[in-house]
Amino acid sequence: MLRIPGFGSRTPDDFTIGPLDLAARVDEALAVQADAFGLGRDEVNVRRQIVLRHMNQPGARAFGATLGDDRLVGFVYGMPNDRTHWWSTVVQPYLRLQGNDGWLDDAFVITELHVRTRHQNRGIGRSLITTITDDAPHPRSILSAIDTESPARALYRALGYRDLARQVHFPSAPRPYVIMGAPLPLLRGGPARPARRAP
Repeated sequence: MLRIPGFGSRTPDDFTIGPLDLAARVDEALAVQADAFGLGRDEVNVRRQIVLRHMNQPGARAFGATLGDDRLVGFVYGMPNDRTHWWSTVVQPYLRLQGNDGWLDDAFVITELHVRTRHQNRGIGRSLITTITDDAPHPRSILSAIDTESPARALYRALGYRDLARQVHFPSAPRPYVIMGAPLPLLRGGPARPARRAP
């Protein structure tokens, strides 16, 4: 477990990073994602089924960021990539055009990473993604992000992720995505909040 000192206007919050039973807390996690990503009720219902299906995949893991009262304020989950999975079949042609489809092999995919809006910019996302990838028995990690300059994309770059394919279009997604990849372990350089192990 990692404890991260938080920033509060009056009292600092302490965030603990630890393993998350995502299937048991899927509704809490999707509330975090809805807040961070602006999802509507219908989108949440669709994603609920996807998350539950993903968590049954071999090697799927999740970590959460909780406050002292066990309230979930951020989460990450991922799994070893499988070229037969839907996400992989969509991104493969884009990666192949760039000569990067080898990244789909022996890679750990960051499927979702979200932090509640009011708790962003406190090092939680960085701690979540480094924690989940630190134990991954893979030489590389891949993920998809909206193809725009954003704080999330800047974080991924600081961790060593680079663009593998841009303007990737997922069915029903209104905006294009970028596929990014990084060797593991992730870099620890750049501005970061210090995390300390919980007692």
